[in-house]
Parts: sequence; C-alpha cells; structure tokens
Amino acid sequence: MMNNLTLVGSETRILLERFGFPPSDLYSLPLSQKRFEEGGQYGIEISSVNNPKILKSVLALADASEIIIDRVDECRGIFRLLNNEIKEMVQICHERQIGLIMSVGPRAIYDTSAFAQSKNGSRMGYRLRGMENIIRATEDVKRAVDFGVRGFLVYDEGLLMFLNSLKNEGVIPRTTLLKLSVHAGCANPLSARLFEKSGADTINPIPDLDLPMLSAMRQAVNCPLDIFTDTAQEAGGFIRTYEVPEFIRIAAPVYLKCGPISQPRQNHLPTPEELGERMKQTARVLEMIATYYPEAIRVSCKERTLGLPDI
Repeated sequence: MMNNLTLVGSETRILLERFGFPPSDLYSLPLSQKRFEEGGQYGIEISSVNNPKILKSVLALADASEIIIDRVDECRGIFRLLNNEIKEMVQICHERQIGLIMSVGPRAIYDTSAFAQSKNGSRMGYRLRGMENIIRATEDVKRAVDFGVRGFLVYDEGLLMFLNSLKNEGVIPRTTLLKLSVHAGCANPLSARLFEKSGADTINPIPDLDLPMLSAMRQAVNCPLDIFTDTAQEAGGFIRTYEVPEFIRIAAPVYLKCGPISQPRQNHLPTPEELGERMKQTARVLEMIATYYPEAIRVSCKERTLGLPDI
C-alpha cells in the first residue's frame, strides 16, 4: 500500500477516479467479479494456426492430450489464404464449435513502406498506411465474412472504429467479433477503455504487464482480456505459467494464449515439433489451473466472444 511519501501526483489520481479510472496500478489485486456474457472466467486460445493443415494438427494433438481448445487465431493474414482454405477452416471450427479468429491481411509489414521496416518505424506496428489500405483491409474482412468467418484480429484503431460502424449498420453481421491485436500496443487502462469504446470485443494487452497493471486494466473495461501465458522468442521469450491462476482471479474474463514459447516468431508456419511443444505448454497451463484454481469456471461454448463460424 502506498503512503504519503510515495504518493506522487495526488491531484491527478483524484481526477482519474473522477473519470472512472483506477488511481494507480492495483497492488491489492482485487478478485475480478466480471464474467463472460454466458458465464465463465477463462478460455484457452491457440495462435499461429495459420492454415487448415496446422489447424488439423493442433486439434489432433489436443485430442491426444485431452485438451479442450476454445478459440484459435490465424495470424498471417486472410489475404494469404485461398478461398478453399478459409472455407475448410470455417467448416472444421464450425463442426468442433471452436472460435476462429482471422487476421486482417494488408498491413504495414506487407506494404511497400520503408519506414515500417526501419528501427524507428517498427513502432507503427501493423497499422495501415493511407485510405487504400483501409479499403483493402475492409475487403479482406468482407471476403472472410462471406465464407462464414465471424472473428477478426484487428491491428489498426482506425480500422477497428470503421468495422464497428459497419457492424452497427448491419453491413457486416452484428455478431462479428473484433479482437484487438497485441500489436496495437494497448498498455494501460485508459487505452483499453478507448479501444473498447471504439469497438473492441476483446483486447490483447502487451504481454509483459505485471499483475497490478492487469488488475487496473480490468477495472477500466468489461470486455475479455487476451493474455499471453508465454511468448515467442521475438516477443521476449518469457513464460508466466505460475501467474496463470492469478490472471484468472484478477482479470477475468480472460482468454489464455498458450504455447508461443515453442517458436521463434509469432506469425510463421509452425513445425510439427513446435506444435507438439505448444500443446505441451498448454497442458502445463491447464495443470496449473487444476492445482491452484480448480474452481475456476471455463468459458461456455455459446459465448459470443469465441467468434464461432456461422455457416
């Protein structure tokens, strides 16, 4: 607990509370009373499921280890997949009642931007340059919607706002899920509130926020938080397995993103060995929950924020 000697910015803290924000990171780690719309506190999410072959392999490994997966993310970009590949992934996830999140494809790393490839320019993340790329990204979403995809990984806050407007107008289905990517750089409760108001149905904060920071973010928003239990080497290569029960306690509802420590990069095509290690790490996360928070409630298979395909 802070005392008067460490209480820097007292007036600013009062202003933050007046506007409905926590006055500090929450070192008391209060238990989150928030839940998914259909009930439950946590779900298991697997990312880098970037084509039908990888999806089939992941599900086969999960079945062999008796692991239930609630949601998968495709991370390379819709525009890199053939029509039949998207349809196949939709069909598989529909049959298994697994959420399918597909990433909007045209973004800075695929663009002609020299700035995005520079050290300074890397700070722009995967945002979109100019109106033509906004249009192309929207076409990416509309194409996948036509095949039954209802969950999208969004990197650009402007595109997020526009897609949310299209949802509200019924141009794309109102059931469409908009998931804010970690690459948007959400790192504090105020930014999280801004993204939620702009249409984010789930938010992936940057992966190294400590527990008091996550606890404060939970106080500021109601939507689920997507939290990495470990990261790929290029994203820090750290493992937070022992914190998983606390993620659920203080930040519910959460989707736990498991196993990227198995690979060097986030958006590549995992090898069979990497996928095996990914499932092993996922199993370890579930063991931690069973040991230290066995009463935690799993997300319902009817949860809207899963992004279940619609065919």
